[in-house]
Amino acid sequence: MTMSGKAVAVGRRPIAHLRWWIGGLLFASTVINYLDRQTLSLLAPFLKVEHHWTNTDYADLLIGFRIAYSIGQTVFGRLMDRLGTRRGLSFTVLGYSIVSICTSMATGFRSFAAFRFLLGAGESGNWPAASKAVSEWFPKRERGLATALFDSGSSIGGAIAPFLVLWIYFRWGWRPAFVVPGLLGFVWLIVWRLAYQSPEDHPRISAEERAMILRDRQDDVGVPSGVRLRWSQLLKLPQTWGSIVARSFTDPVWFFVTDWFPIYLVAKGIPLRDSVLAIWIPFVAADLGNFFGGAASGYLIKRGWSVGTARKSLVVFGAFGMTLLIPTIFTNSLHLIIPLFTLATFCYASYSTIANVLPSDLFQSHSVASVSGMGGSAAGIGTIIAFKLVGYISDAHQGSAASSFDWVLIAAGVIPFVGMMLVLLLVRNTQATQQGLVRPI
Repeated sequence: MTMSGKAVAVGRRPIAHLRWWIGGLLFASTVINYLDRQTLSLLAPFLKVEHHWTNTDYADLLIGFRIAYSIGQTVFGRLMDRLGTRRGLSFTVLGYSIVSICTSMATGFRSFAAFRFLLGAGESGNWPAASKAVSEWFPKRERGLATALFDSGSSIGGAIAPFLVLWIYFRWGWRPAFVVPGLLGFVWLIVWRLAYQSPEDHPRISAEERAMILRDRQDDVGVPSGVRLRWSQLLKLPQTWGSIVARSFTDPVWFFVTDWFPIYLVAKGIPLRDSVLAIWIPFVAADLGNFFGGAASGYLIKRGWSVGTARKSLVVFGAFGMTLLIPTIFTNSLHLIIPLFTLATFCYASYSTIANVLPSDLFQSHSVASVSGMGGSAAGIGTIIAFKLVGYISDAHQGSAASSFDWVLIAAGVIPFVGMMLVLLLVRNTQATQQGLVRPI
């Protein structure tokens, strides 16, 4: 009996557009992921005073997270391809939710560093798993929008976090502020375990939707389904390096916004209590940018553009837009800083959506999480280097606090532009495409 027949046999009607419900679950996991992650960033100005941390100390806490996150992206990316999306993502959400709750027991720098390291390890599997799920559930014309949906959870989580975390902090202190986001992960996990299966096996998918997904896979030229490319084989392909560069030259800028923005505003002389809305706006802009990048590239594909040309056009748009961070060095006005950050994060998110969708555009399902994990690891290494420099430079210029982040903002505008040029060079059809090692783009 077919799975659709099984669904009828047990009296369970198919769910219309089930793939988008799956996308909604991926979005929710990313929201919770960022709520857990943002708690320390939002509380940093207060914890720095309570625990007498310098910016370099705080940078070391972030770097501990990034070291684990960087290693975990590659390790868990490969593990996702072996375990499958359902089990793999269940494992990672369970792990980081427990760690988030346990962070409330931290007593000083060392314990914070230990919990932060474990949180990075736990959270590292989210993006490889979500990218793999998108490659399994969505046809190529919808992958950009589906990736935008789950990736937008980072900006939504970042937008919600100031209201939730600071509200809890000002009423009950910092320890409960770590517990509540962690508890949300357990709620999500229950729903995920009940709802997720592959489209081939899901009892609630309609016959039409299953046929559409499987037909799109059959249209691709690729290696036989049983063959999994080794890391050494993947690293010989320019398309792999294009996917890695797309993330590693942009993600550090976003993580600067998520992890340093409150401290940056304070350095500019802007009181944090009065700027909760200001912290929120760039995250909302990033959310809109995610959907713009996914929808615009999907629209161009429907208009007859090749997948590669459509994706690259958004990379160019995003890279030019991120240069708007540079003019912020000339002002201390919140009314000018916020619009510039808003436009820059909108453009970043458009770029980021393409960076996250490239592995599913270029590789078969059994390699998507591996390549996505490599990109995440490279981005993590870049972020570690960037954060160490941010801590050092900002501490070195504390005598002139308003300009302590100037060189950081210049680099944040220039480096993604360099990444754009490399992506245009590396992401193309090659002999590997003709051999079926990668999908045509």
